[in-house]
Amino acid sequence: MKKAIYLLLMAVCAVMTSCEKEEIGGTATQALAGEWYVTADAVDEYGNVLEEDFFGIGHFHVNTYNTAANVPNEIWVDDLGNFWEFKVKASADVNNCTFSTPDSVANAYYDCKVLIEGGKILPDAATTPHGTAADSIVFYVSFNDDTYPEEFGFAKYRISGYRYTGLASDD
Repeated sequence: MKKAIYLLLMAVCAVMTSCEKEEIGGTATQALAGEWYVTADAVDEYGNVLEEDFFGIGHFHVNTYNTAANVPNEIWVDDLGNFWEFKVKASADVNNCTFSTPDSVANAYYDCKVLIEGGKILPDAATTPHGTAADSIVFYVSFNDDTYPEEFGFAKYRISGYRYTGLASDD
């Protein structure tokens, strides 16, 4: 009898604990985090586009996400090897949805210094190809091992696009 009461008590406890819901929180930088569908244009020192899609890559993916420290003042900016093969920690301001590197910083993928300037995320400022609103991203990037700006007469690259929706009509 003791065994039956014990098993019944265990079953009740299991049912009670399985019904509790835990609130899952976001990261400290969730306002800046995302997967982005972007292009890279060659621009002058003022940000004026000199050549759209300079390398002819078309759209490619860039990710922004929190660091392991999960603090609101830094994010990773990662092109996943799709453009220049860069991954850098950038300073972030979650309240203003901005990010940049204070100076050229070390690249996590290979020995190169990367400078990100004027990074912004603008809520609902983009229109996807299928016509719905999406968040927009824009930032300027330059690399210390890049000879193209000097050779072709531009200053840096403007990376811009919209939050990736995953819909085939937006690719």
